[in-house]
Parts: sequence; C-alpha cells; structure tokens
Amino acid sequence: MTELYPIKFEPILKEKIWGGRSLVNNYGKKASNLELIGESWEISAVADNLSIVANGFLEGNNIEEIMEVYMSDITGEKVFEKFGTEFPLLIKFIEASSNLSVQVHPDDNFARERHNAWGKTEMWYILEAQPGSRIYSGFKEPINEEEFRKALNIGKLPDILNIEYPRAGDAFFTPAGRIHAIGSGIILVEIQQTSDITYRIFDWNRNDDNNKPRELHVELAAAALDYNACGSALIRKEPVAGKTVNIVDSEYFVTNIIYLTSSLKKDYTLLDSFVIYICVEGKFTIYWDKSSETVIKGETILLPATITELTLEAMPEAKILEVFIKSNIKENDKS
Repeated sequence: MTELYPIKFEPILKEKIWGGRSLVNNYGKKASNLELIGESWEISAVADNLSIVANGFLEGNNIEEIMEVYMSDITGEKVFEKFGTEFPLLIKFIEASSNLSVQVHPDDNFARERHNAWGKTEMWYILEAQPGSRIYSGFKEPINEEEFRKALNIGKLPDILNIEYPRAGDAFFTPAGRIHAIGSGIILVEIQQTSDITYRIFDWNRNDDNNKPRELHVELAAAALDYNACGSALIRKEPVAGKTVNIVDSEYFVTNIIYLTSSLKKDYTLLDSFVIYICVEGKFTIYWDKSSETVIKGETILLPATITELTLEAMPEAKILEVFIKSNIKENDKS
C-alpha cells in the first residue's frame, strides 16, 4: 500500500447571518458566490459535510473513504479502537461579525441517548478580537433550572452569564453542558469532537433570512445544561520561541501552541495518534522522509499516525496549533 503523507483538505465554507469576509480576505478561504462566511470547516467527518482531500495521490477522496482504507494508519491504534472509521475531531475557523446564539452542547451520554451521536466538548483559540468584544462562558454563579428559565423568560439570560474580554492568543475550554456564546468582533479556531449538535437557547431576538425568529431548543438545552458550570474558562498561555506550550489537556483532545522561529524536530513515535497542525500565523514547511509540504496561515494539515518523525522549518516564523488525542483515552463506545 502506498505510504501516507501529511493531508490537506478542501475547506467547507458555511454562510451564516453573523458571518463576515475576514476568512476570505485574511485567511485564504475561497468563497465563490457566498457573502457572509461564518465558518470554514477544515477537517470534518460529519455526515453530509465530509472533507475532501486536496493534495497528493488521495486528492478527491473524502475523509470517510480514506479512513475505510487506511484505518489505524491514520488515527493510531487506540483512537481507532474507540472511534473506528469515524474521524474523531472537527476543526473550524469561525468569524463572528455579530453575536452567535447563546447555546449549549450535550455530553456523550445525552447525545447517544437522544441522537445516537457523540457529544460536543470544544475549545476556542482566539485569532482576532476587536476592543470590547466578548466571550460568554458559563454562569456567573451556580444556579438551578428554575432560575435559568426565569432569566430566559424575562429576557435577562445574558445578565447571568460570565463574560470575558478576550485578546488574540487567548483560549477557552468549553466542556459539554457549559452555556456559551461567541460575541461580535471575534475570529477564532474551534477544535471539537466530531458532532454538529447544538441547542440554541437565546438568539438576541434576531430573525432569520425569512424574517422569522430562529428556532430555539430550550427543553433539550435545559436537560443538557450543567447549572454549576460557572466562573472563568479563560486560558492565557504565552508562546515561547522554539518551544511547544500546552494549552488544553483533556480526554477528548490535547492542544499545544508551537512558536516556530527556526527548525524544530518532532518525534511522535510513542504518541499512537494522528496530529493536526493549524497554522495561525506565518508559514512553515514539514519535512519527513524525503518529502516536504508547506503550510501557510489559515491552512490545516493532518499528519497520519504512521508519520512519527519530522522536522518543522519556519519561513521565517510561524505559530502553529498542534492537536492530537492521548493514547489513554477512555473506552466509551457510542453504540
């Protein structure tokens, strides 16, 4: 079988009423006839939104097809044991020109019971934040369902939410069950479980394209919410030149920031996982065996688990999110 290589995918662009043009203008996304681009799905195994390979001999195949052929060669043995041929992470770029809805995502157990799907724990890495922009994450203090419903019914839900004022380089970890919203003026990278289940709670009294109120999912949200999820979720880690700095270490994914200023050797021999690189600043080249692949700002690339030793070369510098799954993941089958 032909050896695998670092894989790029065609971004899947999503038009949103709260989107903008920065992903096109500043992050290299090709929007064709779309106007307000809210999301660019970089790697997706979500049904009806399967990523298509953009480079190498696998070009034109979707992620489901290559997973069925290469299986654990792509994900690693432990990851494959748990997830099978379903790639376990979804990577997005998001631009919020106006507020996203206040929402919550279910955990694995709730999602399995209601949707036969994985839950959705996620994190955000802030690329740009206009002065005064807000991240809503968690409640200000623990509440109960009755207090939540009362605040929602009288239009005061935002008043009981914890508010952060982010800056570029900040991160936020959002476990399933934690209420949250991205405020206007923010561009970020979202790393999450492969799931597209969102329970919209409050949408700022906004109408859809047909001038009708957008659908809400209050009953499902009320059952999925963690009413004790409160306080700050802000993670502020300064990148260190030539080093790999951890941002999030969870059972669902690990995310690090690499500040590349020259060359850096990486050895993943003991990892037993795929690795995803997301270039958030600058440009770099990956060298492995006798091959190379260049990655620019706004691009995402998947390193199959069979590529264990490589060198990253800055051109002349880059900041890279490094994402993988730990080999000691919990055995928690969706089926």
